[in-house]
Amino acid sequence: MLCYAIMAEDAPGTLEARRAARPAHIERLQALKSEGRLLLAGPHPALDCEDPGEAGFTGSLIVASFDSLASAEAWAANDPYVAAGVYARVTVKPLRKVLP
Repeated sequence: MLCYAIMAEDAPGTLEARRAARPAHIERLQALKSEGRLLLAGPHPALDCEDPGEAGFTGSLIVASFDSLASAEAWAANDPYVAAGVYARVTVKPLRKVLP
């Protein structure tokens, strides 16, 4: 399997939609983790702190293993944040993991 970076940018004003869709989003990430395919995942806080409060987030980064770019793109397209309109744009790129 190859690694892919899924980089998403939030649409403005979607913090409540993000909060509502978060349990389903996390459930999908947990499935990748239990399969040993998740390398890294997390949101980008809008402020330089652990909890940005109402400032919310500007997007997310997920690095995981998939069989192909097409399968990574399909997985990303079915994210609950996409369905909820949280993500304005999602980019999926192959990643060559060097370290650690």
